[in-house]
Amino acid sequence: MLFGFATSAERDLFRLLINHVSGIGPKTALDVLSGVSVTSFKAAVVAGDTKTLSQVKGIGKKTAERILVELKDKVGVAAAWEAASSTHAPTGRALEMNDAVLALIALGYKQTDAQKAVQSATEARPGVEIPSDELVREALKRLA
Repeated sequence: MLFGFATSAERDLFRLLINHVSGIGPKTALDVLSGVSVTSFKAAVVAGDTKTLSQVKGIGKKTAERILVELKDKVGVAAAWEAASSTHAPTGRALEMNDAVLALIALGYKQTDAQKAVQSATEARPGVEIPSDELVREALKRLA
């Protein structure tokens, strides 16, 4: 079959979906591309947002979770930087959390471990916007 894409980013996302996520074929990958922008998709994967992914036609909750698990490390740091600088950039608390996760990744921690530690540090102080440097310190304590 022959598929055409408006941008190379769409083509790359299509290939990523059909080659790395079990249970997703060309039709579902095209549904993803028509249901959400590449930037929004990457931001959703980086943020672990199953709700956004499951709103796409053909993607249920289980498939959204499978996408997150199988693409989490493949989308990676570049997508986190892209998401932080795009129109879908996190604000306030989410921005501080994103900065802390990127700092931990730069220190050599896996993205999933960094996100869990930062999330845990954030949940320990609900309703308080914690600066990213404090989040990094708290997350490092949890990772130690």
